[in-house]
Amino acid sequence: MRTAVSDLTLLEPRSLKHALALLRDEGPLTPVAGCTDLYVSLNFGTLSATRYLNLWSLDELRRIERRGHILSIGALATYTELIESSVVRRRLPALVAAAKTIGGPQIQNRGTLGGNIANGSPAGDSLPVLVACDAVVVLRSAVGTRRVSVTSFYTGYRQTVMRPDELIVAVEMPQVKGRQWFRKVGTRAAQAISKVVMAGVRSERPRLAVGSVGPTVIRAWNTEAALAGGASLVEAQRVLDSEIAPIDDLRSTADYRRRVSANLLARFWEETS
Repeated sequence: MRTAVSDLTLLEPRSLKHALALLRDEGPLTPVAGCTDLYVSLNFGTLSATRYLNLWSLDELRRIERRGHILSIGALATYTELIESSVVRRRLPALVAAAKTIGGPQIQNRGTLGGNIANGSPAGDSLPVLVACDAVVVLRSAVGTRRVSVTSFYTGYRQTVMRPDELIVAVEMPQVKGRQWFRKVGTRAAQAISKVVMAGVRSERPRLAVGSVGPTVIRAWNTEAALAGGASLVEAQRVLDSEIAPIDDLRSTADYRRRVSANLLARFWEETS
């Protein structure tokens, strides 16, 4: 059953400042941009929101730029723009690898990094990279700006600390020291939702994040500590198994996800040695 579009309201802000004022004065509003997830819900008639704020024309949210040691990626940067950006390819090859697995060219041309973050799916392919690389989400409202570590951004399944009057305006990435790594396991290499997705950074203190194995993307702090402390791969796999909480669903089983997570950890450790 499709949602009746005649019952929906779409507001078109002239600028970021105007968009923030509309959120403050005309809310509640649901921000939209590429709409790659929204249109699915629209088609299936599962939308609960009826009033939307279209951000797609706000080019000030598309900038990708270096600020000292920080790489700032605008919330409206598309996956195609991430793939084609020389600075992203140089500084965040794992994010480029993730962007290449998200849908096909049509989705990559419309889907945005900010949208993937706001959607909050634990299967979001970019999210483990952001978590493993210690990204910071920049939130802005009409009254000010705040920065939240991506590891603290999610409070539960598709739940975040973002207030109704705030927008994700950018993601800030510190310089990542170490070898970056990304793998997605799905029905196909792309155009499929992840069964398990993992990102890591091999350095003196390894960093590891796993998606599709819990209500949010999991930062595997204990597994990182085990690897840094010289634990064997088998022991590290046991620790990882205790940190994840996969479920059975239409795409896979919890047992399969546990086995795949252990195998991906082994591949990460072997391929970055």
